[in-house]
Amino acid sequence: MPRLQAYKYELMPTGEQQRKMRRFAGSCRFVFNKALALQKERHEQGEKKLGYAGLCKLLTEWRNSSEMAWLADAPVHPLQQTLKDLERAYANFFAKRANFPRFKKKGQGDSFRYPDPKQIKLDPPNSRLFLPKLGWLRYRNSRDVLGTVKNITVSQSCGKWYVSIQTAREVAQPTPQGDAVGIDMGIARFATLSDGTFFAPLNSFKRHETALRKAQQAMSRKTKFSNNWKKAKARVQRIHSRIGNARRDYLHKTSTTISQNHAMVCIEDLQVRNMSKSAAGTADAPGRNVRAKSGLNKSILDQGWFEFRRQLDYKLAWNGGWLIAVPPQNTSRTCPCCGHVSAANRQTQARFECVECGFEDNADVVGAINVLRAGHARLACEVSGAVMPPAAGTHRSDSGAAQCRA
Repeated sequence: MPRLQAYKYELMPTGEQQRKMRRFAGSCRFVFNKALALQKERHEQGEKKLGYAGLCKLLTEWRNSSEMAWLADAPVHPLQQTLKDLERAYANFFAKRANFPRFKKKGQGDSFRYPDPKQIKLDPPNSRLFLPKLGWLRYRNSRDVLGTVKNITVSQSCGKWYVSIQTAREVAQPTPQGDAVGIDMGIARFATLSDGTFFAPLNSFKRHETALRKAQQAMSRKTKFSNNWKKAKARVQRIHSRIGNARRDYLHKTSTTISQNHAMVCIEDLQVRNMSKSAAGTADAPGRNVRAKSGLNKSILDQGWFEFRRQLDYKLAWNGGWLIAVPPQNTSRTCPCCGHVSAANRQTQARFECVECGFEDNADVVGAINVLRAGHARLACEVSGAVMPPAAGTHRSDSGAAQCRA
């Protein structure tokens, strides 16, 4: 079976190479914003949107013009890939998968992509790679690159440059290991499995919140865009980077452990965006318990539930398993023994006691058991061909489940 996989490394460029990469990223950002402004202008005038081929013709004119001759200093392929990104953004908008494309801002998501593997040279023994108009760059070679190189993306984050190498290779069809398990996501417990085991939350943001607050307060006291302000901003960025890296590391380790030990994972189809909405309300209809809801929203977003689900999805597929998302309604209020559904069954946040039959257990474990049962029911409907209404916002793992089972 084919497998696409990306390997990310930190680059160690020279000063001249860093200046070139900043210029290349700026050129890509300029082309994206100019093309987006052109598309919006054509729409306001009632003209048809230009396709990728039409934008590429304009890009050639821009590079050959005297006003934008500096665009010729950047490699042409990354500039064309920027136009492809804009075309994809429009396609996602019309398919209602994303919002309307927005103009890019300097310092946010600076990157550029080389799509032609013939122009790329990889030298792992010497920990270096060759990119057009950049020459040989050294990188921190932490692991081997497996497969054939398809494209390379260079990106900047918190003052550091990274390279992501996407490869393709054929792997043997994996055999799933382990049994089925249900997962109940929470805050007091990050993930509780139906077999009773659970993973404690990392709370990466909460651990660094005091240091982040002090760094932001120090930054606010500096004159904007001064040298001291830039130094203070860099400190804030480093703390944010530390928070994100710690969270990603924890999610990767947890999702790897679960995917390697279970053939089927059933998870709640949580709508995190709706769950973390502000309770402030409006001036005419102000909300209630706004401060408490704000703290709850912060804790929810600190867990990284959707990223955890995304990682589980592809890692289970790599190991031959599959992920099933089920509706989360009443999973922690339904008795797994008699099936009685009542809000009174959940005595406290952690304690479950059925008012009908007296069954007692941890509320998160009960939720995980009910999630597993709902996953089995969903799987039985798919196998028998019966129609079962999908969970709201069904994830692509449901469509890939049949492929994994085939």
